[in-house]
Amino acid sequence: MRRVVITGLGMVAPTGNNVADAWDAAIAARSGVGRISLYDASPYRVKIAAEVKNFSLGGIVESKDERRMTRFVQFAAGAAHQAMQDSGLVVNHAPERYGCIIGVGLGGIHDIESNALLLAEKGEKRISPFFIPFAIPNMAAGYVSIQLGLQGPNLCPATACSSGTHAVGEAFEWIKRGIADAFVCGGAESAICPLGVASFAALKALSTRNDDPEHASRPFDRDRDGFVMGEGAGILVLEELEHAKRRGAKIYAEVIGYGVSGDAFHITAPPERGYGGFRAMQMALASARLAPRDVDYINAHGTSTPLNDQYESEAIMDLFGADAQRVAISSTKGVTGHCLGAAGGIEAVYTALSIKHGVIPPTANFENPDPACPLHYTPQVAVERKVKVALSNSFGFGGTNATIALQAFN
Repeated sequence: MRRVVITGLGMVAPTGNNVADAWDAAIAARSGVGRISLYDASPYRVKIAAEVKNFSLGGIVESKDERRMTRFVQFAAGAAHQAMQDSGLVVNHAPERYGCIIGVGLGGIHDIESNALLLAEKGEKRISPFFIPFAIPNMAAGYVSIQLGLQGPNLCPATACSSGTHAVGEAFEWIKRGIADAFVCGGAESAICPLGVASFAALKALSTRNDDPEHASRPFDRDRDGFVMGEGAGILVLEELEHAKRRGAKIYAEVIGYGVSGDAFHITAPPERGYGGFRAMQMALASARLAPRDVDYINAHGTSTPLNDQYESEAIMDLFGADAQRVAISSTKGVTGHCLGAAGGIEAVYTALSIKHGVIPPTANFENPDPACPLHYTPQVAVERKVKVALSNSFGFGGTNATIALQAFN
């Protein structure tokens, strides 16, 4: 089988609109959570979110084209442009060998909300002709493929909060099997609107720490009370090793494993002891031909919800045994909030950077240990440590789970 490496990274996040700024914020445990500014949240129970700030596609696409792209697609386009620039990859021949897989959970939910209100209040003639392209999740992959001339496989996993990790994992598999030579892949999301936030609030999934937004997202902490909704995009360029070497590409890390599973348990709740996540991690390690003792770092799903954090911890303990107390764990959602379909892409970027720089990003706001989460979560302060092998976990509603395994390239 062919080897697959990461040669480019791009990021649009609540903590910065490029990889360098977002990484610096993650290392410094600097939160991107604040009061909602995208709409008037004063009538609603949840008034906080992790918004992307001051973002524009200026210089990347023409202004008329930007107006025809909804917010999550703009994020994907911006992060994809960064990743391609970073990689130095140019699609100038055999474009059918270059693909695009960008996972999205909800798509244009705020466009659905606004056009439904227009229909009810003013009739069908007021519906935007761009409504459908704005609303459907696969437009992130569609626009990026058009923008970059990628004529190979074009897909959009819509697997809730696992979408971005599924996108990276599937791109890895397609390159490994020889179907493509490179992929632009990752996740994008923008669901911070009254309908999006109120819907998760109705599930009692969101933090209501409205008076202290910077400390509201607190994965694995005893006092966590739910996740904070985030938005953004994390995009990677994956490339077949020999293809990358021929053009002298720099390499961040190698993708070596991918695991997927289904809980078959409940539409929103995780199963006790997180056995679906256990099996996704187990499969990723098996496909990489590694044992738990080989893993140095886990970028956890770590949403800051009571059950998810407990059951993910238990899944790690069950799979890793005695090694669970050795492995470094953190959740970068402490600074980004939970970016839903974008989370796996963003966290894959962070995991690759951890390997490249030998730094474990901290779990922000981890202040009070929870007896139900008794592992090493890298509280508050980054740790310098050589990372040879790392896992990145994503678990989603519907019981869908994904784990990717990355390794230092040598």
